[in-house]
Amino acid sequence: MHFLDQAKIYLQSGAGGPGAVSFRREKYIEYGGPDGGKGGKGGDIVLEAVAGLNTLIDFRYSQHFKAKRGQHGQGKDKTGAGAKDLVIQVPVGTQVLSEDKEEVLVDFTELGQRVVFLEGGMGGRGNASYKSSTNRAPRQHQPGEPSEEMWVWLRLKLLADVGLLGLPNAGKSTFINAVSNARAKVGHYAFTTLVPKLGVVRHKAREFVLADIPGLIEGAADGAGIGDRFLGHIERCRVLIHLIDIAGDDPAEAMQVVREELAAYGAGLEDKPQLVALNKLDLADKELGEAFSQELLDAGADKVFTVSGVSGEGIEELLDAVLSYLPDRTATETKTVEVEDESTLGSGEEGEWSPI
Repeated sequence: MHFLDQAKIYLQSGAGGPGAVSFRREKYIEYGGPDGGKGGKGGDIVLEAVAGLNTLIDFRYSQHFKAKRGQHGQGKDKTGAGAKDLVIQVPVGTQVLSEDKEEVLVDFTELGQRVVFLEGGMGGRGNASYKSSTNRAPRQHQPGEPSEEMWVWLRLKLLADVGLLGLPNAGKSTFINAVSNARAKVGHYAFTTLVPKLGVVRHKAREFVLADIPGLIEGAADGAGIGDRFLGHIERCRVLIHLIDIAGDDPAEAMQVVREELAAYGAGLEDKPQLVALNKLDLADKELGEAFSQELLDAGADKVFTVSGVSGEGIEELLDAVLSYLPDRTATETKTVEVEDESTLGSGEEGEWSPI
C-alpha cells in the first residue's frame, strides 16, 4: 500500500555553537586582550506545505530529522557560522500532533504555509564579550543553547470540496471515474477501494475536488471492515454525496447504517449536508427507483437523486446540487492547491522527491 496518511517522526533542532576563549597575539602589540567570538546559531526545524504531494509515504523510510549545530566561535572576534534550517515538506492538509495524539500543534491548510516548528539554539558568548575594566583577561565563555527535540505524529487529511461515501460495492469507484479525472479500480466485490481516491470534477465551467473513501459497514467505528480511520479525509468537505445501491437488500437500512457510523465517528460529520443518491439505476426500472426513493424520504432523507455511474443518467442534476454548496471559487479554481490524477496518488512514482 503506497498511500500513507499517518506517520510518527522525530525532530531535533540544532544546538548553538560554543563561544571561543582566545587572546589577541600580535607582534609589537602589548596586552592584546581577549578576542574570542561567539558561536553560531543552530538550525531551525521548519515545516512547509507544498503542492504535488498527497501521501506521507516518504516518512515511512525517513523518520529522524536533525538540523545541524552552529559552529564554534573563533579568535579575532569571529562569530561561528550559523547552521542552515532544515525544511521538511509535507502535503497540504497535514496536521502535526503531539506524541500522545491529544493536541494538534499545527494544521497546514494552505499552500505555502510555513512554520518554524523547533528553533535552533543561540550561539554561546565568547570571552571577548566578558571584557570589562575590572576583568581584563576573562576566560569565561558559554557553551551555546541546547537543541530542542520531540516526537510528533503527522496526520494527513486530504483537502476536498465534496466527499463520496457509502456501503462497500455501492458503485463509488464507477461514479468517481464517470464524473472526474480519477482512474479508480472497479471490481464486482466489496472493498475494491482500499485507500482514499481524489478526482477533479469539471461541471458547468466550475471545478472542485471529489474524495472517495473506502466503504463503511456496520460497526466500522469499532474497527469492522476497514474501520473508520479514513473518515478524517472528508472532515473538511463542504458537502457529502451518499451513494446507495438500488440493487441492495434494503436501501433505507443502508442509509441508516452509514449515518450511524458518521455519528459514532463524530467530528461533525453527521451534521454535514448530505446528498442521497440511489446509484445503479441502469439495473432497475423507473418504478422501482421511485419506490425506493420514497422509502429513503420516509427514512429521513431530504431529497433523493437517482443516478447511474455507468449510463450517466441523473448525474448532471446531482452535480448541479453539489455546486449550490460550494463557494464562489474553490481551491482548484484559485490554483491554491494542486491536485494530481488519482493514478499518481500514493503511487510512489514521484521521482527523487524526499521530505527534506
